[in-house]
Amino acid sequence: MSELTLTVMRLGFLAVLWLFVIVAVQVIRSDLFGTRVTQRGSRRGGQDRQPQRGAAAQTAATPPQQRQQSGGRRAKGGGRGAPSKLVVSEGTLAGTTVALQGQTISLGRAHDSTIVLDDDYASSRHARIYPDRDGKWIVEDLGSTNGTYLDRTRLTTPTPIPLGAPIRIGKTVIELRK
Repeated sequence: MSELTLTVMRLGFLAVLWLFVIVAVQVIRSDLFGTRVTQRGSRRGGQDRQPQRGAAAQTAATPPQQRQQSGGRRAKGGGRGAPSKLVVSEGTLAGTTVALQGQTISLGRAHDSTIVLDDDYASSRHARIYPDRDGKWIVEDLGSTNGTYLDRTRLTTPTPIPLGAPIRIGKTVIELRK
């Protein structure tokens, strides 16, 4: 092998080694200090009773005019008994409320999740909650390591969520409410 080829291979190996070190440091930093979370909604003075904690605390801050307009566009079966919000009842985000407006809600540690869980037992893409065609809300575990529990039963398939039934992800408990 020529001296030039050997030098290029050494430099390439050194670059890959440094790339590995940088990625390892970023992973350790993320585990120690958590992920950096940005606010997606604007805070309105006086309306937030509990301090917000990252993007997970965005309370689906939609103006009342939009809430009234979206109320008429519910899926079939979205009548009086249908849930209108998702409430975090236990965990670090207790008190957080997300309005249900027919969109999929993602749960996990990833910064782009709808509800960002700062929980060691949550995966980055842990679970999702979405409406079906009949207006029922479905919870689905996305292959998480520690599982998603609905009323103390570990989920293996997408399952309809009864009103008020606890959904547990690690130390966080979430419920559908009217």
